[in-house]
Amino acid sequence: MSKQGRIFSGMRPTQRLTLGNYKGALENWVRLQDDYECFYCVVDWHALTTGYQETADLRQNIRGMVIDWLAAGIDPEKSVVFVQSHVKEHAELHLLFSMITPLGWVERVPTYKEQLRQLEEREINTYGFLGYPVLQAADIVGYKAGFVPVGEDQLPHLELCREIVRRFNFLYHTALPEPRALLSKVPMLPGIDGRKMSKSYGNAIWLSASAEEVQSQVQQAITDPAKIRKNDPGHPEVCNIFTFHRVFSTGVADVEERCRAGSLGCVACKRDLAGKLNLAMEPMRERRARLESRPGLVDEVIEDGRERAHRVIARTMEEVRAAVGI
Repeated sequence: MSKQGRIFSGMRPTQRLTLGNYKGALENWVRLQDDYECFYCVVDWHALTTGYQETADLRQNIRGMVIDWLAAGIDPEKSVVFVQSHVKEHAELHLLFSMITPLGWVERVPTYKEQLRQLEEREINTYGFLGYPVLQAADIVGYKAGFVPVGEDQLPHLELCREIVRRFNFLYHTALPEPRALLSKVPMLPGIDGRKMSKSYGNAIWLSASAEEVQSQVQQAITDPAKIRKNDPGHPEVCNIFTFHRVFSTGVADVEERCRAGSLGCVACKRDLAGKLNLAMEPMRERRARLESRPGLVDEVIEDGRERAHRVIARTMEEVRAAVGI
């Protein structure tokens, strides 16, 4: 079957992946690989833009991310799975793009000043952090990707990429493709305490969690504070557990009705949710067990991905160097 185009997407290996990462991106990646030629990249250089002082676990996180991807259903026969720093052409194209990108373009990216404020406890007012959207453009354009799966909050980054491509094409009379957004509405799963799901908050449900760990995390989750007794009427709209039911339960209307009527207690509601989460995660656990029984397979996937990615981006760089005259 012919593919509908080429996709590039990546994730920073800053921590283990959560159920939120799966619903927010990975599940969509798994679907896309049947219809598109997909390049999925562990963007470890991007991880350094905010975490350059904390690299002790970086290699472990890279490998863990690849395992999480494969367990989630990314198929290395269908998709190219590789690590950014293993393909040095990313850095070369980033350098060339940085020569033509006006400073004002990167400074106006909305997330730049926002992240400086959010991460003010870290020293990230660096050249690398300012220029990471330019590296992002090189990641995408190096593979001549026509599409990038993004949420609406990432559109400014993609538009900057398109502007850089247009400027490069104008200056050097080339025809690098301008990538387009593949917008998708993704469910945002909070942590079990209602905040953003994060390792630092201790509120995450990991993709690698056992059935018992899922059960334990769900039991700790915050529910409707006004529903004190089992038969008190509930308010699903303010309940963290109901947010998960919306995503994982087929009979969500029944859950809502029983909660509001006071016929569904929080303990039973949590038990029901944990069962649904474990049912959804069981295929991942089976794939993870197969990977663990063949420890060399992950290394083979990463090396094969490096070779396949290099073959594609090397051809792009031949064109780019010829156009620039170097």
